[in-house]
Amino acid sequence: MSNTMRAVVMHTAGGPEVLKIENRPIPTPKDGQVLIRIRAFGLNRSEMFTRQGHSPPSAVTLPRILGIEAVGTVEAAPGSSDRFPQGVTVATCMGDMGRLFDGGYAEYTCVPVGQCQVIKTELPWDVLGAMPEMLQTAWGSLFEGLDLKKGDTLLIRGGTTSIGLAAAAIAKNHGVTVLATTRNPSSQSLLEKSGVTKVFIDSGSIAEQVKAEYPDGVESVLELVGATTLKDSLRCAKPKGTIRDDPRTKVVRRVLARLDKTSRKLQE
Repeated sequence: MSNTMRAVVMHTAGGPEVLKIENRPIPTPKDGQVLIRIRAFGLNRSEMFTRQGHSPPSAVTLPRILGIEAVGTVEAAPGSSDRFPQGVTVATCMGDMGRLFDGGYAEYTCVPVGQCQVIKTELPWDVLGAMPEMLQTAWGSLFEGLDLKKGDTLLIRGGTTSIGLAAAAIAKNHGVTVLATTRNPSSQSLLEKSGVTKVFIDSGSIAEQVKAEYPDGVESVLELVGATTLKDSLRCAKPKGTIRDDPRTKVVRRVLARLDKTSRKLQE
């Protein structure tokens, strides 16, 4: 194995041109760390914000290899080879990855064992690479943020987003009745295939439509559109119901979920 790797490095904030492909030393893992040979990684809006300079200096140090998620195979895991044998498929995301230590925009990354999860899957790398951040956000929103239970009714405002589609499939798999909105009538079949029982065409105000079907309101609302629809979404919830907006915004803090749970549930 070569001692160097290719990586996309950011030295200063700015436009896409500040991202430079460079040769960097392959990181050396210490006890409690896992060296991952990266096979795929997702692109996230938060990385664009960081690249543009919107992340506070306390949250991101430069120069930095960006990337808050990655999937690949274990190259080495000193002191943890029983849990992470060489060659096993793993996923990682968040935990200051790509912010305070180098992330997924590279051929290798080195992460703490606590944010590395073995994944048993036959999914291709290009599909698996898009999953970690999306699924941990969906799972955390549903079961940590909304405390969703079997038999509940969930409304997803903005159902055709990646988080919305993932949340619908996961919730349906847990015995939840899933409702969702879209502004585009042609998206109805996509939502139904993802586990949605009832689709509402969203004109900006859907509370009356929802109350016509569920007069008392629904137990839970996952708000993925934003502040412009938040008040109307609140009207869809029953008394003492719960609403959760997109945890990537500043309205509520992100709740992380374990990727091992999400990956298993996705494949059931």
